[in-house]
Amino acid sequence: MQQQASDLPADLRSPVDGPETGAADLSTREFDDSFVRALPGDAQERNFVRQVPGASYSRVAPTPVAAPRLLAWSDACAELLNVARPRNDTDPVVEILSGNRVLPTMQPYAARYGGHQFGNWAGQLGDGRAITLGELCSQGESWELQLKGAGRTPYSRTADGRAVLRSSVREFLCSEAMYFLGVPTTRALSLVGTGDVVVRDMFYDGDPRPEAGAIVCRVAPSFVRFGNFEIHASRGEHAALQRLADYVIGKHFPALGTPSPEVYGRWFEEICRRTAVMIAHWMRVGFVHGVMNTDNMSILGLTIDYGPYGWLEGYDPSWTPNTTDLPGRRYAYGQQPQVAAWNLARLANALSALIQDVGVLEHGLEVYAETFTSSWRRMLAEKLGLASLDRAGDDALVGDLFEVLQQTETDMTLFFRRLALASAENVEPLRQAFYAGDALNEAHRSQLVAWLARYAARAQQDGLTVAQRTASMNRANPKYVLRNYLAQQAIDAANAGDSSLIERLLRVLKTPYDEQTEHSDLAQRRPEWARNKAGCSALSCSS
Repeated sequence: MQQQASDLPADLRSPVDGPETGAADLSTREFDDSFVRALPGDAQERNFVRQVPGASYSRVAPTPVAAPRLLAWSDACAELLNVARPRNDTDPVVEILSGNRVLPTMQPYAARYGGHQFGNWAGQLGDGRAITLGELCSQGESWELQLKGAGRTPYSRTADGRAVLRSSVREFLCSEAMYFLGVPTTRALSLVGTGDVVVRDMFYDGDPRPEAGAIVCRVAPSFVRFGNFEIHASRGEHAALQRLADYVIGKHFPALGTPSPEVYGRWFEEICRRTAVMIAHWMRVGFVHGVMNTDNMSILGLTIDYGPYGWLEGYDPSWTPNTTDLPGRRYAYGQQPQVAAWNLARLANALSALIQDVGVLEHGLEVYAETFTSSWRRMLAEKLGLASLDRAGDDALVGDLFEVLQQTETDMTLFFRRLALASAENVEPLRQAFYAGDALNEAHRSQLVAWLARYAARAQQDGLTVAQRTASMNRANPKYVLRNYLAQQAIDAANAGDSSLIERLLRVLKTPYDEQTEHSDLAQRRPEWARNKAGCSALSCSS
């Protein structure tokens, strides 16, 4: 539900509030600063690490970098913003996207928020290395531009505010890949190398090493998180909490009406609904966020903060891509629906000063559960080429399918993509999905054939031809996802000065449901060399 600029109060409208024609030079555009104007700011103007009381943000400028160089650019995101690609590395736009230049209409800031991390309240967190430049209006819609890796802020704690190339490549590519998969997400406009060296202990083993630095320009209607509300609630800052809620509702949920106790309740219900749809999409494509702390949950139901994420290759509900999460696997693939519900309950606690009727909050959480269940069932039906999963025996059919997927290491993406080609009489199209050479042994083949026979009988009940069902399934099951090893290969090449694989992946992932036979090498299951290679299997939060 995107706010139209003409619906905003006059003092919150963007200076440019109508459709533009033709891509414009970003350096000539005017930016709005409604977040800064509407909300309480940090009274301290100096940029040093500290506890910040009472504020929603701190004003802070990006720290300049040594030698900015444009490594990658998303034409699709640029079209959304109506901005033109920089001509070269000396273009003023590259200066802006590296943090070396701030336009007069920009009011850059770092947001203050808290969060529950791995189930525990962590207190003040905030944008420790992300700086929002301002809001850009394009075709009647408002978009925030944020530089990740732009330098220290009051919320950097012991960090340097920078980001390394490896994590920046992953964020840039995955933001755009998720969008074209149809998953609600923030976007990425650019990837800029800084020319600076950043020191990181990648494995948390006491061996920090220098790495190339980079900055991603992230784009979203808003970067407000659950944690923005939690920090105000935790400190008893009720006036600031209400101002933030009123601002978010007015700008991003205007159809709900003028803020009031009733509207706050409907707003929380809508947050729950959007979050449920987002999580169902994650499950649909096999995406594992890896660090679902409440400070990484978008108030708009968008996928945000691409850190130690991963793609489920061998189907395993207990798999987590985050090495920090390995002991408890709190954020494993199969846990994501439950964690999202837990996070929404934390948001409900934060909003209880505005929504004092506990029944209203409980209803919102029920809406989450109902919406996730219905969305996930609908998406599963689409993946199977079925009209619905409402017939007798459908639950058992699906349950048994996921049991079959765990009998041998099975690539989730490949299995569903090739399922349309398989039958009880011919299981060979599925062979590509199995990692073990002897996966189709007698026992597994027998189990698979039995399930395929049941599946075929069920599919016939919907009255679709095989061709119709195949076409439908190919629209629901991507051939291409940003596999962990592909992202690492792109990182390795970029570190060697070659960004061509980034560009190739960006092109292919723009149409992930198409065959693109000339790029089929990017749709192969994980090679054995990548099974335990750093970056291809699990990652730390070090970036």
